[in-house]
Amino acid sequence: MSQKTYRAAAIGHTGAGNFGHGLHTPYKEIENVEFVAVSDPNEEGREKAAAEAGASRSYADYRDMLEKEELDIVSVCPRWTVEHLDMITACLEADCHVYTEKPMTSTLADGDIIVETAKARGLKVAVAHQAVYLPATHAIRQMLNDGKIGTIQAIYASGKQDRRGGGEDMIVLGTHLFNMMRFFVGDVAWMQSHVTTNGEEVASGGDHEPTEPVGPVAGDCINSYFAFKNGVSGFFQSRRDQAGSGRYGMEIVGSEGIFSLRGDVANRLMVYPYPVLVPSNPDQAWEAMDLDQTPFSSGNELAIRDLIDAAENDRKPISAAEDAVAALEMILGAYASQLSGQRVPFPIANREHPLS
Repeated sequence: MSQKTYRAAAIGHTGAGNFGHGLHTPYKEIENVEFVAVSDPNEEGREKAAAEAGASRSYADYRDMLEKEELDIVSVCPRWTVEHLDMITACLEADCHVYTEKPMTSTLADGDIIVETAKARGLKVAVAHQAVYLPATHAIRQMLNDGKIGTIQAIYASGKQDRRGGGEDMIVLGTHLFNMMRFFVGDVAWMQSHVTTNGEEVASGGDHEPTEPVGPVAGDCINSYFAFKNGVSGFFQSRRDQAGSGRYGMEIVGSEGIFSLRGDVANRLMVYPYPVLVPSNPDQAWEAMDLDQTPFSSGNELAIRDLIDAAENDRKPISAAEDAVAALEMILGAYASQLSGQRVPFPIANREHPLS
């Protein structure tokens, strides 16, 4: 571990995405980090966050905090994407590395600005796709690379499919799934999608208000197909108000077996070690695999440790800003395909939101 002590802080906004999924609290466990401050325009939220994170100082304005504190790392915590671009670029301009909540931005253009700004300033931006930091996820990727289920042929991913099912499910939870699909099999060459609301084709102007401001969303049913550059086929589906739990996750189909990842999409792995799924054969059953049980909640701490290592060794974080942009392409490409009625090649030429 580096001998340097990193000074860290967090930006939140109570009532506008709050402090996300606890991005201000994991620094306590990291030996070479001193967590010094939080900012939040809401006084009550600011005091609560400071107590939770053990911060000695707090600010109403994050710009004031960035100016007065000598910082190395800042967590940009709100779940809402509305302020992310301004917050992240302000941190970068203050020469701070950034750990940000997902989705990072609601448009590709905003994501591009963050990627370019970080690169120009020699700084790192990591994104809270916590699952890809877990040891279990890395073990799964190694098994895939080692041919545990043969040659990977397809990935079938499913959103949570609750009341947000369709467009909002696709950006809020789909960003985790798409990031993980790319973690396993690489970049997308092109995609095509079908987006409907109440069985009717979504057309221009057919977006609806999400429960939280994460950019325009549309459709209560989405089916997307992804052609990965290495020949793997990817599929994503989300329908609103589907009964039962446990839909969120993915199946990875290989020439000699199937992996099933459900729930937090990392610590629960079932394997079907046969080339063809035959439910009627009692001798061919699914098997549970024993993986490292590091909880999903530890993903934030692992991400910050990885961010520090990435900064010290000048490498890309495991889930970097450019990965967040690539996952967002898989989301916004669904609308671009639906509205044009055509497949959409990557990288997508139009960097603005297709629904805007």
